[in-house]
Amino acid sequence: MHCNRFQTAPFSRREMLARCANGFGALALTALLDDPAFGGQVERPESAGAVRRTHFAPKATSVIFLFMDGGPSQVDTFDPKPRLDREHGQPIKVKTHPTQFNNVGNVLKCPWAFRNSGESGIPVSDLFRNVSECVDDMAIVRSMVSNFSEHTSANYFMHTGSGLQGRPSHGAWVTYGLGSECQDLPGFVVLNGGLIPPGGADCFNNGFLPATYQGSVFKAGREAVANIQSASDRSADSQRRKLSLMRSLDQGVLDRMGHHDSLESSIANYELAFRMQAAVPDLLNLTNESKATQALYGLDETYVPTQIYGRLCLLARRLVERGVRFIELLCPNVGADRWDQHSSLKSGHENNARAVDKPIAGLLKDLKARGLLETTLVVWAGEFGRTPMAQGSDGRDHNPYGFSIWLAGGGIKGGTIHGATDDYGYHAVENKVEIHDLHATMLHLLGMDHTRLTSRFGGRDMRLTDVHGEVVKAILA
Repeated sequence: MHCNRFQTAPFSRREMLARCANGFGALALTALLDDPAFGGQVERPESAGAVRRTHFAPKATSVIFLFMDGGPSQVDTFDPKPRLDREHGQPIKVKTHPTQFNNVGNVLKCPWAFRNSGESGIPVSDLFRNVSECVDDMAIVRSMVSNFSEHTSANYFMHTGSGLQGRPSHGAWVTYGLGSECQDLPGFVVLNGGLIPPGGADCFNNGFLPATYQGSVFKAGREAVANIQSASDRSADSQRRKLSLMRSLDQGVLDRMGHHDSLESSIANYELAFRMQAAVPDLLNLTNESKATQALYGLDETYVPTQIYGRLCLLARRLVERGVRFIELLCPNVGADRWDQHSSLKSGHENNARAVDKPIAGLLKDLKARGLLETTLVVWAGEFGRTPMAQGSDGRDHNPYGFSIWLAGGGIKGGTIHGATDDYGYHAVENKVEIHDLHATMLHLLGMDHTRLTSRFGGRDMRLTDVHGEVVKAILA
């Protein structure tokens, strides 16, 4: 008798399923319980500032988004078109699309000269003589397109990846994905030069992400944050005790109700506001900046909008130094309708460029001199471009079919041009780049795979790029 060779008869399929049924159910239950839609743990706002692991090694650790509200003209800034000079005043010889006001005039030439700049020899309009000095650090994308030709929808699309109101801003997604290295200031700051874009504060909204990820708007001037100073009769210790009591009371509500984003975000915001009382005055105090640095940003210029925007650019650098993750700068009021010149193109674009040209160049030069440009991604963009034909006699209408933006620092291949428009500068015809591609590229440089940065909402994993987006690898260093 050879007992050591005895083998148990194998289970039949029916017996295996009967014996393992509970195990299969437990596996399914485990997967469901890990899903926030079925009661899984979601991130608490108290930990919203914690630095998180990236999907891969990042090139950039922060973003400065220079939003040119209204839509600068690509053919008057970074995309020269000699054909406009040759056919000035003539009917355009290609099919035109309906425009915002459907007022299609004749071809309108660029009122400014273009000059080859830097070692790369990239042509830049005289509107940006100071920025042109930094062109070797910039990748100019001449083939941007948008899905919308109306300001509000186009602004939402540029900021959130959707033309509809209510989605999270790209700044909210970045801080959601990366957290913040700064515990005394918000991770997403909007520096308001005086003009909130059409679409309002929803351009900087947190959408369905926790409320702590929405953009915090700082106004221009020395009173950038309302009510940041504590009452003169209230000591820091008394404030601390008051906050501790509030937290204890709120925690009691949470213990009874469970997770509640509005309440938890309020708790986190009270704590942050307390810390900001010390951090914000120090941030806004520019007296420790040298006269040379202040002049570099244009703070000594006689044109007030230049002073305003120069201060914002300098604050952006100081925010980066403090570990703030995403900073957006809004344009100052120059007396015209932002960059939206449906008439008086020359004076309107000149005033807008005068306000931002020197401060932006100062920002790029200062970041580079301090070794910060390598890890700071700077993005310059409007929501769309403008038509090559005139609206009326001296304006340009909205054009989402082909326009220019540029990126610098943070892993960008400087001194490069990507994509092209047709001979009129009307349509993108080479290496077309969509807004979703821009967002995917920004996230990639920050070390995040845009397809993996998701948040569960409405029964699906939502993302900034929706189901679209390709990284523009040609502009990466």
